[in-house]
Amino acid sequence: MKMKYDLKMGIDGEIEPIYFLITSIGFVILSFIQYKKKGITLETIYISILAVFFIVCFIILNFY
Repeated sequence: MKMKYDLKMGIDGEIEPIYFLITSIGFVILSFIQYKKKGITLETIYISILAVFFIVCFIILNFY
């Protein structure tokens, strides 16, 4: 039994902007869960900064 994978990813150095958007949405969800469980901690601030950073990277890569 053979499985066929048709992934459009390569190792040519090009990063699609949608990966930054997906990652930033994940960081937003994680920071929300962390904030609900523990309140404002260093980890919550760090994850929130990462979410903002990845959103900014998505905007820069997508629109400039």
